[in-house]
Amino acid sequence: MQYQSQAVAKPYFIAAIGLFVLQILFGLIMGLQYVVGDFLFPEIPFNVARMVHTNALIIWLLMGFMGAAYYLVPEESETELFSPRLALVTFWVFLAAAVLTVAGYLLVPYATLAELTGNHLLPTMGREFLEQPTITKIGIVVVALAFIFNVGMTVLKGRKTAINLVLLLGLVGLAVLFLFSFYNPTNLVLDKYYWWWVVHLWVEGVWELILGAILAFVLIKVTGVDREVIEKWLYIIIAMALISGIIGTGHHYFWIGVPEYWQWWGSIFSALEPLPFFMMTVFAFNMVNRRRRNHPNRAAVLWALGTAVMAFLGAGVWGFLHTLSPVNYYTHGTQITAAHGHMSFYGAYVMIVLTIISYAMPLLRGRKVAASNKSQVLEMWSFWLMTVAMVFITFFLTAAGILQVHMQRVMDKPLPFMYVQDQIALFYWLREGAGLVFLIGLIVYIASFFIGNNEPEAEVVPST
Repeated sequence: MQYQSQAVAKPYFIAAIGLFVLQILFGLIMGLQYVVGDFLFPEIPFNVARMVHTNALIIWLLMGFMGAAYYLVPEESETELFSPRLALVTFWVFLAAAVLTVAGYLLVPYATLAELTGNHLLPTMGREFLEQPTITKIGIVVVALAFIFNVGMTVLKGRKTAINLVLLLGLVGLAVLFLFSFYNPTNLVLDKYYWWWVVHLWVEGVWELILGAILAFVLIKVTGVDREVIEKWLYIIIAMALISGIIGTGHHYFWIGVPEYWQWWGSIFSALEPLPFFMMTVFAFNMVNRRRRNHPNRAAVLWALGTAVMAFLGAGVWGFLHTLSPVNYYTHGTQITAAHGHMSFYGAYVMIVLTIISYAMPLLRGRKVAASNKSQVLEMWSFWLMTVAMVFITFFLTAAGILQVHMQRVMDKPLPFMYVQDQIALFYWLREGAGLVFLIGLIVYIASFFIGNNEPEAEVVPST
């Protein structure tokens, strides 16, 4: 059943894709600056391109999560959204804050931006991923509170399901943990200790709850498997994610000056972190194999299965490769970290947002079930272009990281950093080529929304 208020998800999805394009463009600029150091200098220095690249990633994923919540919560709760108007107001506030912040990065020197936005009154700027001006952070908190209030009131007045309760728990955790971005102690060890309470406990904690809830919702819709079966899997997955992820924060504490027992705690529980992602992979394929119908939205099914596989590879396998402290001693801060970061963010969070968009957008655009076959074929091409490109980006960065570790940290006479960077430049060029293929895949993905709109959609066919 469709609810009228689900339409507020549409602008969130559109803005998310727009910011996704911005993120990839600045990623390509950064990639080229690795090998052509003065490219676009001084107009767009590397540190500015990097801020835009990472901040756009965070903002568009949050946009996607909010759109997903506004789409699935009314359907799960079997009631209209508490306040569609509030959802639209917070959308425009959030989008304006994002655009103005990016414009500030690009047009004003960062130190000047800090002065103009009153950072001296409440210093929060200058930390990786949390470079946003203090005033932007306050705006994000206001938007998050309004969003959680809107979603929470909808859940309260409607049906309570495992999916919307897990999603709400993840969203509340996301908002609460972001408050640590306002705590900026002068002691560097304390700063890093609590900084990971935002960054790690987001991506390896509460975001996994959001991922699990969205994946479970889509799988219920496209497979027709009993809700009880999917909800049992969801509970097990999120329990494992929280148990391993919370204490697994310790793998970021190895070398920042905390007690050495964190090397044991961090290593042991980080070694468990691939388990929820492996369970998610088994869960997704098991549900599709047990499906009661062949859903005509084949693209959404492909994205759902791809999310489970790529999340396991990126967050699970590549995370485990360098998470044990004796290994991390050599690999910490190298291109191996970048390889893990790229594949895990793409597999776990980029793909789940694209999954819900793939499922919901045809319905939001007036279709009964799915887009036309021509549109879906194009979308599936985009899936393979982006996914294969990301696999190669990960391989190239991993190869660069292995050579970097050997030449810079393992050899009897370690070589200087910049000399090593020059020696592994080939892999940066290859990474840039794979990034261009990824951009082509993203363009194809966007094009799929404009192709075949006048063609009929397939109907649901009972599974044999």
